[in-house]
Amino acid sequence: MSSARILGAVAAGHRATADAAAFALREGGNAFDAAIAAHWTACVAEPVLTSLGGGGFLIAQPHDGAPRVYDFFAHTPRHKRPVGDIDFHPIHADFGTTLQEFHIGYGSIATPGTVRGLFSVHRDLARLPMAVLAAPAVQLAREGLKVNALQAYILDVVRPIYLASPAAAQRFGSHRDAGRLLGENEILRLPELADTLQWLVEEGDRLFYEGDIAAAIDRACSTQGGYLRREDLATYQVKLRKPLQVTYRNARLLTNPPPSSGGLLIAFALKLLERLDAAGTAIDSPAGLSRLAEVMRLTNEARLKATGSGLLDERLLDPDLIELYLEKVQDRTPALRGTTHISVIDRTGNIAALTTSNGEGCGHLLGDTGIMLNNMLGEEDLNPDGFHQWQENRRLTSMMSPSILHCDHAGCVALGSGGSNRIRSALLQVLLRLVDEALPLEDAITRPRIHYENGLLNIEGGFEDSVNGPLRQQFAQTSCWPGANLFFGGVHAVALGQDGFACSGDQRRGGVAEQVYPATDIDPFSEPGSG
Repeated sequence: MSSARILGAVAAGHRATADAAAFALREGGNAFDAAIAAHWTACVAEPVLTSLGGGGFLIAQPHDGAPRVYDFFAHTPRHKRPVGDIDFHPIHADFGTTLQEFHIGYGSIATPGTVRGLFSVHRDLARLPMAVLAAPAVQLAREGLKVNALQAYILDVVRPIYLASPAAAQRFGSHRDAGRLLGENEILRLPELADTLQWLVEEGDRLFYEGDIAAAIDRACSTQGGYLRREDLATYQVKLRKPLQVTYRNARLLTNPPPSSGGLLIAFALKLLERLDAAGTAIDSPAGLSRLAEVMRLTNEARLKATGSGLLDERLLDPDLIELYLEKVQDRTPALRGTTHISVIDRTGNIAALTTSNGEGCGHLLGDTGIMLNNMLGEEDLNPDGFHQWQENRRLTSMMSPSILHCDHAGCVALGSGGSNRIRSALLQVLLRLVDEALPLEDAITRPRIHYENGLLNIEGGFEDSVNGPLRQQFAQTSCWPGANLFFGGVHAVALGQDGFACSGDQRRGGVAEQVYPATDIDPFSEPGSG
């Protein structure tokens, strides 16, 4: 089949999500149409990871224009209430190897930006009517989809959230096991969400921010212990930002800028590594991984210090500050949320990288809309100063880092990841394997990873014993995972280079990737590949 017929390539966290993007490309849409269609569908197919009630970021590189970042992340409410009046309580998510505490309730909801963000991107960059882009999601929500193994696992991990209210428990409850949530191969139907999507298509984003949905959010929060009011929604704005650009050796990275912190911290780590070894960092060796873990540790240290001093912005990349942390690396003695991503490139070179999150969800479905709003005010990662200490009317910071890489070996790469604090470490390792090791895209994503935080080095399964042994000796606290795990992120990426398209969906988070051909070119006997 001729590569000249390829319409583009997509990578996402679910087959249905990727299929919606492919549908948009086949209908004559561009990469931005495809990303919008994919996200509407992800709200149905990946309900714990993303939602109409969440927020996110899209980095866009039009083929004929300047790159830009659409910031439609969650925003703190304009007014606080006494903490004693707030519905805000902890639950524990059981990941099998560890328990993690999240806080949910109406008092955990920040102003959502997803709906306004998607409509803003649509007005600026898309070609197709919104009704066309939402059609796959509407059909899927109404007819239902079979829950796959990963989504069943994620639902089970956060089951206290989805059992927190009768409406959520009824919609997401198992049809075969009373008291449990939907399991693998059971059918999830979201007819209320289908109606809401159709309603939004007809009336636009004002329905959510100024109309009946805004009224429902105000009513629920004012009477049941939340912060949000109609003015929070009516005044919400999408922020159009210039991407943070950083050069690393022979490559150029465009990523999410401040006030979000993920892209900035990736850039900080890259600058440290570049100064440590101008020839590149081979991270599949004990020495390389040890150095990488130390860079992760210092990046965390720099983040905490910069947050406390109000300097978590481009000043973190000041050469003198990099030099200070460089000395700390060289002096070291060896001893020691729910998020999903969509990447699309189309045949004309438009690039879209979209990362979104709902936190884990607040635990309540909003009236008869089928929407579970976010719990961003209950996310420890987003509230480093402690819960209830947030400043009013501010954009929350985020680790989400949708990015575009330009390098000689890989070409143009759209990539991003889910995984809370592990987003930046996952992306950093994929970037190093693309730029320094010149690995093919799929190999760069599938190779095992590490993550260092709070004194603990997590080592993903897949490294050789000759690597694991020295790492366990060098670091006082290590956790060796038995295999690949969603804990280490989920990098979904597509690339366009001299040899054409490449794409890879990270299997840690159910990744699916495909090169998209016109419908008339599809071989009915072929299976979609991973790129």
